[in-house]
Amino acid sequence: MNLTRTAAIATLLLTTSACSLAQLQDAKPDAKPVNHPVPAIQDTESPAQRDARMEWWRGARFGMFIHWGLYSIPAGSWNGKQIPGIGEWIMNNASIPVADYKALAPQFNPTAFSAHDIVALAKSAGMKYIVITAKHHDGFAMFDSKADPFNIVAATPFHRDPLRELAIECRKQGIKLGFYYSQDQDWTAPGASAIFRAGHDPITHHWDKAQDGDFDTYLHTKAIPQIKELLTNYAEFPVVVWFDTPTANMTPARAAEIVTLLNQHPNLIWNNRLGGTYPGDTKTPEQYIPPQGFPGSDWESCMTINDTWGFKSYDTNFKSTQTLLRNLIDIASKGGNYLLNIGPDSHGLVPAPEAERLQQMGQWLSVNGEAIYNTQPTLFGPEAGALSTTEPALSTPSKDKSGNPKFIPAWNWRSTTAPNKIYIEIFNWPTNATFHLDHLPRTVTSAYLLADPTHTQLKLTPIPNALDIQLPTKPLDPIATVLVLNTTN
Repeated sequence: MNLTRTAAIATLLLTTSACSLAQLQDAKPDAKPVNHPVPAIQDTESPAQRDARMEWWRGARFGMFIHWGLYSIPAGSWNGKQIPGIGEWIMNNASIPVADYKALAPQFNPTAFSAHDIVALAKSAGMKYIVITAKHHDGFAMFDSKADPFNIVAATPFHRDPLRELAIECRKQGIKLGFYYSQDQDWTAPGASAIFRAGHDPITHHWDKAQDGDFDTYLHTKAIPQIKELLTNYAEFPVVVWFDTPTANMTPARAAEIVTLLNQHPNLIWNNRLGGTYPGDTKTPEQYIPPQGFPGSDWESCMTINDTWGFKSYDTNFKSTQTLLRNLIDIASKGGNYLLNIGPDSHGLVPAPEAERLQQMGQWLSVNGEAIYNTQPTLFGPEAGALSTTEPALSTPSKDKSGNPKFIPAWNWRSTTAPNKIYIEIFNWPTNATFHLDHLPRTVTSAYLLADPTHTQLKLTPIPNALDIQLPTKPLDPIATVLVLNTTN
């Protein structure tokens, strides 16, 4: 990406994006250069090897993102003013000088943080893995780093390593752990990148002379040493590395130096945000669900529960449990994973509305998880919605901001599949209690509701190329009731 393109997406980043250029990256095919300076594992492994490496991730479907750092102290406000934009971008959005931002570290003492409770929350939500911000764009490391003293152990009165504590708890509770690392942007390290906003230097994108310096010095004295620490200091973790916001500074040669480290961990999964033309393993649509998913690719929608990633004290626009759960079902039906974010406060506590919604999602999954985990995408497709052709009031094509037809989602039902089973997640209960299916891709032998403990068989009425299933008069769950079809292929 060139600097002009970077500047062009700045407004998007400031208003809607926690951490990325994801919609732009995922809107076009992954770059497939003939040769990388250092071949990545994706360049050399066989399809069978890739399938084995990705197997657990593909079956997981649901993970927890954690954005947590010094930005939880200002919590969206600076010098008595609420700062527009997402919480973890406050240093950039408010053009906070490096010295002033670093002065937050002595105030950071999150003694209420409990790795046990956060991992237990993820587990109760039905999540299978956690990805936490080891270092976000503010440059503050949430782990014990010998490479740079601006970290939670050396620079705060807390003197504890949350990543180590999470690793211990994840082992105990059977959850996988991954680390987010901002490899390119770092607003407190001299020479590192920054995303442009109005009023910043048009060349360096910096707003403080203390940020100026040499990018290679930053890369070799901070970023690469810290990535090495993260890859080697936590035993079998991380299983995922989540990179972010590559700029023109992350050339193929520089990215190759990081790839050399990643290649030393052959089971590692990493995303498409390293830069330097390396596509990684997973596409990362951010704050949206692609209409048809990305058939044939591994992908993961990262999304927030409210409007921010890092904690903001006044952001109370929390999505409903219904919306969050239907997002999960929608994503699974398209073959993707749902990485849903929490933003702990400066004490280390998860906001109660976020925890409550995750627990409610877990209650549904405890009954219906069979229809989500280890499933394959829908065998149907039109149930997800369609591209708009007309604007009813104007009788003209309905376009998005790019001039393309808008995708209008439908929210009646979704479907996932497994060997010899089709799952139908019904959102809107049919008024006549009859569920109709056209164009059956398999032969259906019997049907029942997953939440029915007796699995009472439902009446099937075959129709040429279609099927009617007689349902009870009322749904078993107000958000989504799962109909199970036993099938022969």
